[in-house]
Amino acid sequence: MSWPSLKQLRGRIHCLLHPRRKMAFIHSIPKSAKVLDVGCGNSSPVITTTARPDLRYTGLDVCDYEQEAPASDYSEEYVLVSPDKFAVEIMKRPNTYDAVISCHNLEHCTQQEQVLIAMLRSLRKNGTIFLAFPCADSLRFPSREGTLNFYDDKTHTKPPDYAWILDSLREEGFKLTFARRRYRPWRLFVIGLLLEPMSRRKKKVIRGTWSFYGFETIIWAKKIQDS
Repeated sequence: MSWPSLKQLRGRIHCLLHPRRKMAFIHSIPKSAKVLDVGCGNSSPVITTTARPDLRYTGLDVCDYEQEAPASDYSEEYVLVSPDKFAVEIMKRPNTYDAVISCHNLEHCTQQEQVLIAMLRSLRKNGTIFLAFPCADSLRFPSREGTLNFYDDKTHTKPPDYAWILDSLREEGFKLTFARRRYRPWRLFVIGLLLEPMSRRKKKVIRGTWSFYGFETIIWAKKIQDS
């Protein structure tokens, strides 16, 4: 019997605490699938392909942002493109991927609607998409280091329109498998509740803060009709 490595153990704990966040989605992708990661900063190529080395991974971003190792070493394809050509680059790839990851990407885009539609159309039938972004209510949240109020991050443009996204998914032939306007997994909500006095005192986002406030909107959807 082989015991899980420390990294695997951490991954399992993360998925237990965050049953609908990015890592759980990555582990749900079929074996050897072709994946597009849109806005793949914060070492996403390394994290994704280390967790799932079988995936055929393409990373797309506007710059090398917070990459702990050369992203191209962990990607089948790694593409950097200017913000004004972001949607156009994705549009070049219709019906290409089995899964699309868009984790805290849309809120940075100047052409949110075009980028979303391009991502949806880049998926093959039965492909799945993961979307995570700050909820519109975060415009009224207190300001804290680590981003709790939407505009704590000066690179944010505007909160993505949750209702419009759901309508677009349906119009593009997708079935929702999970959608929460304010995602609050109960284990981390409780942790956030207990640690909120510390977070408030330090004026800093700590473990559970996002879940306590419901900072993130999270959506999973599956393409059931061809574009």
